[in-house]
Amino acid sequence: MTSPWNHQPPPPLSDSDSDGGDDSSAAEPLRHSDLSNSILKPYLALSGPSGGDLSKIQSFLTSSSAGALSCLICLERIKPSDPTWSCSSLCFAVFHLICIQSWARHATRLPLSAAAASAAALWHCPKCRSEYSKSHIPKSYLCFCGKLENPPNDPWILPHSCGEVCEKPLKHNCGHHCLLLCHPGPCPSCPKLVKVPCFCGSHQDVRRCGFKEFSCNNPCSKILDCGVHRCNEVCHRGSCPPCRTRGTHTCRCGRVKEERECCDRVFQCDSPCEKRLSCGKHVCERGCHSGECGECPLKGKRTCPCGKRVYEGMPCDAPVQLCGATCDKMLPCGYHRCPERCHRGQCVETCRVVVKKSCRCGSLKKDIWRVKGSVRQFVTVVGMLASGAAAMGIALPAQRRLRCKNHKCPSPCHRGPCAPCPIMVTISCACGETRFEVPCGTEMDQKPPRCPKRCPIAPLCRHASTCKPHKCHYGACPPCRLPCAEEYQCGHACKLRCHGAKPPPNPEFTLKPKKKKIIQQSESVPGTQCPPCPELVWRSCVGQHIGAERMMVCSDKSQFSCENLCGNPLPCGNHYCTKTCHALENQLHGGESCEDCYLSCQKEREPACPHHCPRRCHPGDCPPCKVLIKRSCHCGAMVHVFECIYYNSLSAKGQETARSCGGPCHRKLPNCTHLCPETCHPGQCPNADKCCKKVTVRCKCQTLKKEWVCQDVQAAYHLDGCHPRDIPKNQFGIGLIPCNSDCKSKVQVVESELQLRKSIVTEVQEPDIDKSVRKRRKRRERVLESKETSKLQKIISRTKQLLLFVFILVTLLAATYYGYKGLLWLSDWMNEVDERRQRYSRIK
Repeated sequence: MTSPWNHQPPPPLSDSDSDGGDDSSAAEPLRHSDLSNSILKPYLALSGPSGGDLSKIQSFLTSSSAGALSCLICLERIKPSDPTWSCSSLCFAVFHLICIQSWARHATRLPLSAAAASAAALWHCPKCRSEYSKSHIPKSYLCFCGKLENPPNDPWILPHSCGEVCEKPLKHNCGHHCLLLCHPGPCPSCPKLVKVPCFCGSHQDVRRCGFKEFSCNNPCSKILDCGVHRCNEVCHRGSCPPCRTRGTHTCRCGRVKEERECCDRVFQCDSPCEKRLSCGKHVCERGCHSGECGECPLKGKRTCPCGKRVYEGMPCDAPVQLCGATCDKMLPCGYHRCPERCHRGQCVETCRVVVKKSCRCGSLKKDIWRVKGSVRQFVTVVGMLASGAAAMGIALPAQRRLRCKNHKCPSPCHRGPCAPCPIMVTISCACGETRFEVPCGTEMDQKPPRCPKRCPIAPLCRHASTCKPHKCHYGACPPCRLPCAEEYQCGHACKLRCHGAKPPPNPEFTLKPKKKKIIQQSESVPGTQCPPCPELVWRSCVGQHIGAERMMVCSDKSQFSCENLCGNPLPCGNHYCTKTCHALENQLHGGESCEDCYLSCQKEREPACPHHCPRRCHPGDCPPCKVLIKRSCHCGAMVHVFECIYYNSLSAKGQETARSCGGPCHRKLPNCTHLCPETCHPGQCPNADKCCKKVTVRCKCQTLKKEWVCQDVQAAYHLDGCHPRDIPKNQFGIGLIPCNSDCKSKVQVVESELQLRKSIVTEVQEPDIDKSVRKRRKRRERVLESKETSKLQKIISRTKQLLLFVFILVTLLAATYYGYKGLLWLSDWMNEVDERRQRYSRIK
């Protein structure tokens, strides 16, 4: 293969551990730069100058070509001529081939049987701890890409490289191969352009093969596992989440309905099935399930509990007999079997078989029980010194702390000082674009590099798209100077300076603490929420009354009362609340309900009736009136009883029909003594002047009599100049026939009999008059006596009242007199006491 480098070959590298002379140090930087640029040239030609993912490969190339690689097992520098092996899983670290072979063989020496060790023996990478099987122990020296065995030490080619194209399959199995020359470290992402769909498949775009997975940021809209709803999330990687749409679903047996999420639509209720099986003797012991219960599990062939004897043709409800043989079921330990006879129920949980077991070092043995499939291991703890461990063939690590004070010595126990720490620490700027490596332990004394590039940390506030960019820096990003302008739920905007969240500082490099500066407190703390809205708004009272608004702060949610009457309609819908302004229950949580209406119902009923509704004031229509009312028929012969709602709902004609008794009219005609011949009817009787009934007509002495039609009798009275209705009932028809000679003699006899009857009546009634007069006199005398006694009693009561008044007056006068005398005597006594005291004081 033609060499891609066009410069002169550099002098050979020194094999010593020293830093070398000035010539070597001057030649190596040029060689490193040319090697890295030449190897990355094919990739940069396709992917462009933005090779951010090549930083790790660049660092591997720089360290490998400069001869700065060290083996983490022996802590010696890896020379260009030394056979090597590199980890291909995670860290891609380079080791001496001999060191990694001894490391892997020592790790695979496990205390297991030969058959188990060949399948389970694993060894780990010393740096990243990635697992490798025993078959992957390296046996030959290969280049980085694995094509060439024992690659030559050519000064024109990168050490340990074959110098040809890598051609390893790239990650994600895209089907393309690595375009770089044989190189250490991981292969970069595939740079080829491919046309690929997004995660949801709705859009296609031309992208780099290594970054072909993308999201179109539109709703996914894939049909979910329920087969009904679609995914509402933004276009995403992998399968869609379960459907969270809530609905009412039925359990498997169909008894219970619950509101569940669509992904949990298939569920089982807690009620057992308990359906009769086909045998008719047992019930299904399964829980809630769909479909048929199936056949009876006890039907057909049945075995004894241990399964050694088979019974056929037994009914399903008959108990199975024990066979009497040994149970021989496997115990929970997994090694021994149950020694008891065939029995019902589970076997013994704890295995009581005693076995011999050795300790981990194999020096002691002991009889123990097997419990639940594992052996109770015991370990004899012996304090071993380093010399004792070495005598037993155990190589323990030294575990001394190195001079870097960050790591411990990984080499086996040895004499003398430990080797220096081989780990290199990368110091970079905050964005990671500018970096350099220093030995471990010296990173605290180094100054971080200055980076001229823009800060890659995206602002976390809402002004990320309009915020002014700044250069790469350490610590937290400067605060945003723009106004917040965050919109509150009320619709106003925050007028403070931006106080959104700030990105955390880069923890890779910590600067030395500087003197604290006096920081003026800003009006808002970054990373906090917007303060409550300070705008002033007009807010109405809790009762929502017009003209009772107040100017209040928008964030102040307190309520106030305007002290006016509530005025809201009561639940009855007929009256209004007379309480003071208050919050209603449906407007504010914990509000006060309006007063209850205790008035009686005053609505007019429909149909209208004279009765009032018996209920308290209520909304809606009144119940139908069930009061019983009495209505007589038109002729007055009988009384009907109706429900008010029924009678008043009838029309006027229907009421007349309902009131009719259906019999003959019992009203008397106006011009005669006969009843109306019509059926019971309203209004006046028809044809009152045409009565056809027969009337017995007599003379004045009632001796002669004849039968006339009633209308002829009425006509005769009209001819005589009088109206028929003015004639008494017992005189109707008398006197219309003139008397003759036969009538006079009868009249005289009648008059004589009447005179005799009057004389007898007067004689019998005379003594009764005297008796009544005597009784009246006695009553008058009693009344007079009662009046006289009442006057005497009045005089006595007035005399008693006068004497009582005089006694009270005398008592008051006596008490006043003697009280005044007592006060004068008390005053004189007190004066005498004072004089005695003065005398006594003078004597002393």
